[in-house]
Amino acid sequence: MAVIDFVKWDAGADKLAWKFPSQQLSTWTQLVVAESQEAVLLDQGKLVAVFGPGRHALDTKNIPGLTALFAIPFGGQSPFTAEVWFVNRVMALDIKWGTPDPVFVLDPKYHVLLPVRAFGQLGIQIDNTKDFLIKLVGTAPEFDHEQFVSHFRGLLVTRIKDLIAKKIVRDAISVLEISAYLNDVSRDLHGQMASEFGEFGIKLVNFFVNSISTPEDDPSVVKLKTALAKRAEMDIVGFNYQQERAFDVMGEAAGNAGSGGNVMGAGIGMAMGMGIGNAMGAMAGGLGTQAKAVVAAVSCPECQGENPADNHFCVHCGKSMKVATKAPVPTGFTCDKCGQVAPNGARFCPECGDPYVACPGCGADNPSTAAVCAKCGIGFAVKCACGAEIPAAAKFCPTCGAKKP
Repeated sequence: MAVIDFVKWDAGADKLAWKFPSQQLSTWTQLVVAESQEAVLLDQGKLVAVFGPGRHALDTKNIPGLTALFAIPFGGQSPFTAEVWFVNRVMALDIKWGTPDPVFVLDPKYHVLLPVRAFGQLGIQIDNTKDFLIKLVGTAPEFDHEQFVSHFRGLLVTRIKDLIAKKIVRDAISVLEISAYLNDVSRDLHGQMASEFGEFGIKLVNFFVNSISTPEDDPSVVKLKTALAKRAEMDIVGFNYQQERAFDVMGEAAGNAGSGGNVMGAGIGMAMGMGIGNAMGAMAGGLGTQAKAVVAAVSCPECQGENPADNHFCVHCGKSMKVATKAPVPTGFTCDKCGQVAPNGARFCPECGDPYVACPGCGADNPSTAAVCAKCGIGFAVKCACGAEIPAAAKFCPTCGAKKP
């Protein structure tokens, strides 16, 4: 085989490492290394020399180790056998990755076991040529992006599945809402994978999770999304599942009455219909009565008793109602803890159960440990050491005369 006079990179852009096909070199062979590349001279797997960008002559002046390794006289010109590897140190930023099989995670919001898969891309750069060639490339004639993903697929999939599952469970994020946290997941995975790649002389430039999704045809996903769509429909039209189910059963019973003379089915349907109608009528009547009581009631100017708006005389004291005014609409209180408006006369919040601690001045709700009202600033009544209650406006105990604490 002829001795090679000229050695340079002759591979595609997707190659991370490429071995020159011939090993027949000489001390007059010219080695050309482009920018963002490195060339390595190997003898039987042992690194002899590393060359940066530029033109290099493989003689004993540039490579002192040649004399000992190949028994070449110093300053002489002689052929020898060795491997030349080129390493591409350009950043590869478009390497795609994905989880071939979904991981099943219990959704913390809907308590349904759902399959989750992820896809994205990463960017790498060869940072340590020696570690990369010896630990990863080995004796292969070339090493490209596809081989890189193949080598690290197991590591990638394990780390990605583990972190996504922990993120969903630990932070109580629904699988259907995890896409809002792609930046957090990407950042965490970048930190984990950077050290793993570093052991092989590879620098992880960036790591992106482009999507975290569930397979659309999975039965669990289909069932959950159908239920959510149904709930949204109910919220829009203004009724709940029990009401809708009652209407469905009533319709089925009425339908059974027309087939085969099913009188019992018809009776059940009619009874349910009457029950629902009565319940809805009672509800509407109650609302109407409440509205009438609030809107039509007026207070007597003499005894403050409530009377119908069209009364000319008070039914409580017999005084004229000509100057009577409408009674104020009861509003209850606004809970200081959750913001829910409680009905008039309530002692606890109907939403969170927090007790109503009324301000003696403005009536606003306050925390049970409050000393002054958060709304108007007035002080609360306190207990004296003697057991008596000191009013908010008083400075001394009305029983023993002690100063208010």
